[in-house]
Amino acid sequence: MTDPNQTPPEKTISERRSHTLDAIASAAKRASRHAADITLIAVSKQQADHQVADMLACGQTIFGENRVQEAQSRWGDRFAGQRAGLTLHLIGPLQSNKAADAIALFDVIETVDRVSLLKALVKAAQKTARPLPALYVQVNTGEEPQKSGVLPAELPQFLTMMREDYGLFPEGLMCIPPAGEAASAHFWFLRNLAKDNGLEKLSMGMSGDFETAVELGASSVRVGSALFGARD
Repeated sequence: MTDPNQTPPEKTISERRSHTLDAIASAAKRASRHAADITLIAVSKQQADHQVADMLACGQTIFGENRVQEAQSRWGDRFAGQRAGLTLHLIGPLQSNKAADAIALFDVIETVDRVSLLKALVKAAQKTARPLPALYVQVNTGEEPQKSGVLPAELPQFLTMMREDYGLFPEGLMCIPPAGEAASAHFWFLRNLAKDNGLEKLSMGMSGDFETAVELGASSVRVGSALFGARD
């Protein structure tokens, strides 16, 4: 007989991943979408290596990192032998002087947000044989002064400059809604911005709101604690 006062056992990473995938599938069904059209990005930033190893063992192949240097140490060194076959997303701010390093390591850069970074990406791309990563433009949907991202009103001009002046063609948009506000309004807003600007992909939704993001059109969700649990 189970002791009602006993703390339930912590879920394994495999169980959390299965639960998350089931939740994505349920949200997709509610929105009349196909779960296969939504990419689960396991946010491995600041996670212990044994947690990442367990996630890899589950078959997860898509990971998100916040900082170039941390990602280099993990995927270029400690897990270098497993880098082939993985897709790495940079989901944190990118300094212009790290553009070359980001191109060398990442398959997707989700945080393009300023002209100086466009210049740095073009310059770095000219010096490497590796294809330029897929690019997303980060939009500051809440117009928060402390947060990175292109302001919504400036997005059309930024996209035009990106395409026509720098020859960079983004695949989609990304946002991080303000804390304390309903994420759904920001997801809806980002979806409409993408539609108005001829973009199809949307990176939106994290551990606390990824189901809502899926229902509102996310093509990828960035999930950390719901997959890995509390950090060591």
